[in-house]
Amino acid sequence: MMDFDSTLYFITDSSNYEKDEFLFRVEEALKGGVTLMQLREKNRTTREYIELAQAVHEISKKYNVPLIIDDRVDVMLAADAEGVHVGAEDMPVALARKIIGPNKILGATAKKVPVAVAAYEDGADYLGVGAIYPTTTKVKTVLTSTDTLADICKAVPIKVNAIGGLNPTNLHVLKGIDIDGVCAVSAIMKADSPKKAAEELKKSFLELNK
Repeated sequence: MMDFDSTLYFITDSSNYEKDEFLFRVEEALKGGVTLMQLREKNRTTREYIELAQAVHEISKKYNVPLIIDDRVDVMLAADAEGVHVGAEDMPVALARKIIGPNKILGATAKKVPVAVAAYEDGADYLGVGAIYPTTTKVKTVLTSTDTLADICKAVPIKVNAIGGLNPTNLHVLKGIDIDGVCAVSAIMKADSPKKAAEELKKSFLELNK
């Protein structure tokens, strides 16, 4: 598997933007220091998803940032992206690993320790754990306590990222927990300056663990 840095994991949301504005914001976020990026599209046709993935991949490659595709192994393969992320209701982790092979990045969502351990055993390279805070991007949010997050970090040897409503003002709740990084959607996507927002979030996270 390729090595990757999940310090600042940016998850996109194109729902409020025209394509040019969306791609501009993606590139600004990359300029701000995003280390891993996920393209998440719930409402596009397969063809639209592939076309957008190819356009985003052209940008992410310029910054040497791996592109992860949410949920859709077919789109990941079509765009030759670096990895795929599967949630609880998506393709099973073991099956995704079988299809994508050993050299692509495979992420999974986990809210409880047994789920995290199973995902690791089935071939996941990293876990997204949350939501730590309520989020605006998903209507139904199941919150995960920081204690559970800490327990998951201790239970698996792979990278663990916290997700859910995180921004520079509330990251302090993660202090002392051995996570590898944070995920952000709205904090970067909806910011006046995605570049500045990414810089601030990364700085806040790195200062947590000093």
